[in-house]
Amino acid sequence: MDKTHELKSSGLKVTLPRLKILELFQNSVANGERHLSADDVYRVLMGEQMDIGLATVYRVLTQFEQAGILLRRNFESGKALYELNEGEPHDHLLCLSCGKVEEFSDAQIEARQHEIAEQHGYVLHERAMSLYGVCAECQTKVKRR
Repeated sequence: MDKTHELKSSGLKVTLPRLKILELFQNSVANGERHLSADDVYRVLMGEQMDIGLATVYRVLTQFEQAGILLRRNFESGKALYELNEGEPHDHLLCLSCGKVEEFSDAQIEARQHEIAEQHGYVLHERAMSLYGVCAECQTKVKRR
């Protein structure tokens, strides 16, 4: 779906800041960097000489979240990270050393979460699991010291 259509179908007017931020998230997926903070978005826009203020970035991210274009994730780092809502359930691995976030999917884990909810009389509407550890790259750095 093209960016203009995606914005319009979400009930949002097509503006330059919205187009640029949506494009940034779509490109981030292609580059393997799926999770961005408001500061990350702002830094990239400044690097591209875009005259978009930090307040506008926060406003657009909130609008995208409310429209279902982005998902907001609050990890232990204390800062919110955003990712495109592609409709596929997944979980996250977070490195406590460098802050890297990796996604993973596991049908057995998802099924087990539904079983547990059912055993307790719940119907799941949403699920999120985050695992915290140290990534292989950071472990290698520690071993070299």
